[in-house]
Amino acid sequence: MIYRFLYPLSVVEMYKRMGVEIGEDCKFQFEVNIDYSHYWLISIGNRVTLAPRVHILAHDASTKNHLGYTKIAKVKIEDNVFVGAGTIILPGVTIGKNSIIGSGSVVSKSIPENSVAVGNPAKVISELDIYLSRQKELMKINPIYKSDYTLFNITNEKKIQMIKDLENRIGFIE
Repeated sequence: MIYRFLYPLSVVEMYKRMGVEIGEDCKFQFEVNIDYSHYWLISIGNRVTLAPRVHILAHDASTKNHLGYTKIAKVKIEDNVFVGAGTIILPGVTIGKNSIIGSGSVVSKSIPENSVAVGNPAKVISELDIYLSRQKELMKINPIYKSDYTLFNITNEKKIQMIKDLENRIGFIE
């Protein structure tokens, strides 16, 4: 992880030391931004993955100039949640356990557990079980790759093969 070269701690450990409540086995990718001005209002469960450029806000300063006050609210991300790249999670939101939030979503309202939600504003598009069932069916007819096809293991030959395999289709990787 490139952060190890920039920071002596992982990003997860850095946020934990700041006081963000974070469970076990969480993964934060590049440029995750947790509201530094109200981090104590944010809790993150176990086995949560935050993809690159996820922003979690516990405050909304849109009222500050007009009312003299900023809105604040807690944010809770429960266990086994995946939050896609570029997602913004706004104050007052709870994301229920076993949920997936699609990349680029703006989560302005709570998402129930076992849901797949996408969009701006984020809306539930499927129950998790139905979504995973569809993906398993796709795995039967599309390429599947082992971990030797990932960034730090892949050879040039495997890159060429993957590019060829994925012409006009998706694949799956460990």
